[in-house]
Amino acid sequence: MSKKLFLLDAMALIYRAYYALIRSPRITSKGRNTNAQFGFTSTLFDLINKEKPTHIAVAFDTHAPTERHTDFVDYKANREEAPEDLLDALPDIKKIIEGFNIPVLELDGYEADDIIGTVAWQAAAQGYEVYMVTPDKDYGQLVKDNIFIWKPPYQGNKEEILGPKEICAKWQIKDVHQVIDILGMMGDAVDNIPGIPGVGEKTAMKLLAEYHSLENVLANADKIGGKMGEKIKAGAESAILSKKLATIITNVPVEFHEENYCIKEMQKDVLSEIFTELEFKSLGKRILGEGFNALTSDPSKPVQQDLFGNAIEGAVKTEAVAEESEGPQFGLQADKNIENTPHEYHLSDTPEKQQELVNILLTHAEICFDTETTGTDANNVELVGMSFACKPGEAWYVPVPTGRDQALAVLSIFKPLFDAMDITFIGQNLKYDMLVLKWYDYEIKGKIFDTMLAHYLIEPEGRRSMDLLSAQYLQYAPVSIETLIGKKGKNQGNMRDVEIEKIKDYAAEDADITLQLKEKFLPIIDAKEVANVFYDVENPLVKVLVDMEFEGIAIDHITLSDYSRQLGEDIRRAEESVYEQAGVRFNLGSPKQLGEVLFEKLQLDPKAKKTRTGQYATGEDVLAKLASKSKIVEDILIYRELSKLKSTYVDALPLMVNPRTGRVHTSYNQAVAVTGRLSSNNPNLQNIPIRTERGREVRKAFVPRNAGYTLLSADYSQIELRIIAAISEDESMISAFQNGIDIHTATAAKVYGVELSDVTSDMRRNAKSVNFGIIYGQSAFGLSENLGIARSEAKMLIDNYFAQYPAIKEYMEKQVTFAQTTGYVQTQLGRKRWLKDINSSNAVVRGYAERNAINMPIQGTAADMIKLAMISIHKEMKQQNFKSKMLLQVHDELVFDAHVDELDRLKPLILDCMKRALPLRVPVEAEIGTGANWLEAH
Repeated sequence: MSKKLFLLDAMALIYRAYYALIRSPRITSKGRNTNAQFGFTSTLFDLINKEKPTHIAVAFDTHAPTERHTDFVDYKANREEAPEDLLDALPDIKKIIEGFNIPVLELDGYEADDIIGTVAWQAAAQGYEVYMVTPDKDYGQLVKDNIFIWKPPYQGNKEEILGPKEICAKWQIKDVHQVIDILGMMGDAVDNIPGIPGVGEKTAMKLLAEYHSLENVLANADKIGGKMGEKIKAGAESAILSKKLATIITNVPVEFHEENYCIKEMQKDVLSEIFTELEFKSLGKRILGEGFNALTSDPSKPVQQDLFGNAIEGAVKTEAVAEESEGPQFGLQADKNIENTPHEYHLSDTPEKQQELVNILLTHAEICFDTETTGTDANNVELVGMSFACKPGEAWYVPVPTGRDQALAVLSIFKPLFDAMDITFIGQNLKYDMLVLKWYDYEIKGKIFDTMLAHYLIEPEGRRSMDLLSAQYLQYAPVSIETLIGKKGKNQGNMRDVEIEKIKDYAAEDADITLQLKEKFLPIIDAKEVANVFYDVENPLVKVLVDMEFEGIAIDHITLSDYSRQLGEDIRRAEESVYEQAGVRFNLGSPKQLGEVLFEKLQLDPKAKKTRTGQYATGEDVLAKLASKSKIVEDILIYRELSKLKSTYVDALPLMVNPRTGRVHTSYNQAVAVTGRLSSNNPNLQNIPIRTERGREVRKAFVPRNAGYTLLSADYSQIELRIIAAISEDESMISAFQNGIDIHTATAAKVYGVELSDVTSDMRRNAKSVNFGIIYGQSAFGLSENLGIARSEAKMLIDNYFAQYPAIKEYMEKQVTFAQTTGYVQTQLGRKRWLKDINSSNAVVRGYAERNAINMPIQGTAADMIKLAMISIHKEMKQQNFKSKMLLQVHDELVFDAHVDELDRLKPLILDCMKRALPLRVPVEAEIGTGANWLEAH
């Protein structure tokens, strides 16, 4: 067996891990960002599992200056200060390395790459196969026949192993030692190595190909002549210094003793402790096994699965939210459980006991309520039982028998409770329980208090399963669902199979814990000043969503079948056209093969960029720029669009039809998007394409329930722009809206300095991109890429925009200042988003928070507005006993099944409610349409 030594460049890997998750950071219940710890641990564990090293070590830099700093005082001087969260991660990562029983290499006066270089060469001399784990290009100078760079996977790409052959090919050199000659000439902006000013990578490679070394290039500067020769002469001293700075030292005073580097057994107690602290639930189980319990320091104690993230089929209610799947808030100390905490859980399993329970509950103003069911789809389950609680430590469980008639007999006893207008029902994700009840023709008439929504407003970016919240706020670990029905999977049981005493304790505990959570959340809601949004928006919206999800929407199977067949033919036609133009058949789904055909065989772009894995970039953004130059690229884009459309929507929608109703019932996620926007799944309506003609065709398949109905679509008009005009108080933009002038035309006239009548379609298109891009923090570079215009023109557009709309620029600056002072931003109604990185010393991290500070109040206010409109419309339609039903909410649009006889009354009602939902300084407009399908209505 060969001896394999892996040497990890710690800081390079930590930086990569941190920034890979910067747009969706992993935040613990204590507010800590664990991107770096999670990413580093995952890379380390996957590497050990896959590569099976016999020996391993991790090298760190120290804070002590090195010889490079002595030689060049500005060495690494322009490096931005590391993000605070990243620095905060280092002690954790060292503890994780300790838990893996891996030696740490660090030595004052030397950098990690020097230590790795020295150890790598020593180990290689002893017959080891050495892999330097790093994304750093400088290591190319160290590779030999048995020393390699192991570049870790990144953004979906596989790991890459680079030896002398690959390094020489990458730099177009004959010997890896020439890497430092190239670096000496081109420098390194990251490390502030100056190189020769004016000499880049391609020039350096070209010079080296002719003169073989940096010294020879300098010696032949006169022969090179021209401006380049002058640059080389002027930069000679800088080049010599740069080469020295870029040279990795291989004689550091460290010695490779193989016994110190052997792979050893993990210290599970150390890893368990740090994984618990960092709340690594799934990763902890992957590394330490199923026995690892992130909710408590004692792995023997039971842990309940994530009820609203990792939904357990046939077990519990769920929102089926993918974002919850790896709940980063697990890992809390939860020392209390059902075994050591006093409680009274009663079984109400006879009509007499149930009537007695109803009498008790009717004397209380607040009741906690929960259901147990046979599955996770509220529109297709049976009720197994109900639990109730009205004071901490005491709860009741009511079993519900199989069979609808028998179930209704039990529910009828509780009708006075459900009908009571003066009782507030408390629950965790009550939408699920209320939807289950609705299928039995019962509804909760009184007010509700949803603890999941309360926590959502308290911590918008948190995770909020009941067991997690229980651990976080009550230090209590609930009974594990797995102890009742087994582990998740095809062999998992069903609540109907669980003995009554076990299910009684499990279900009653849920109601008890949720009641206690409500008491914890109540003062926090007031302290964080989010009561208005909670009581006036989120809680009332639950009943609206229950009715919408219950209704579902009809789909036309024939339309979908015909469209699927048409798409299949179009896909084949596009594919054959690509092969014909390429002159070769290949796997069109392979980015590698596609890149080789486009950029090597067909030579479509001599400047084609490659990804980190060495293959050509063939993403949509790359191909879109080439589409106008070649029909083959246009056909490839058509092939991709149609293939995704067919598989994701056209063929998938019929599979989502509910067998009970023959309709599609999307599930709305009310507590996911930090802006307050609703999201949906099964199907995800927000992602149905509407920008392309072929994408819009999918909407044709959504139809009214029968011939007596038509689909009605009501859509806010440019609502985000109206909101930014109102909250920025920009008089020019307000005036355009008040006078009914098309805002994109008005903007174009202002930024181009022309009359309204002289605005061209291209001007309006560009102005539209600026209008929407500004509120998302788009730069001149991003705008130029988006519009296909020069960066100078894009900068001119943005500069002119702010000159014409100065109050918007002022608004953006004020929002950032407000966030820096308070730590949050808020919508007009007071919905808040906390931005913990707003004062970060790292510009990338801080910039992301600043963009959120500008955008969230706009998006969030739009979200609040349409939610208020939905609540108002729903109330009016119920009071007036409409046959028409509200079915869907997608972005700024509402879709209704409208009875044809009610259209004259329904249209003005909807428009009035939408316009009055949240008054602004500008007119709020909405457009309405009807049709035989969703596309026609919109």
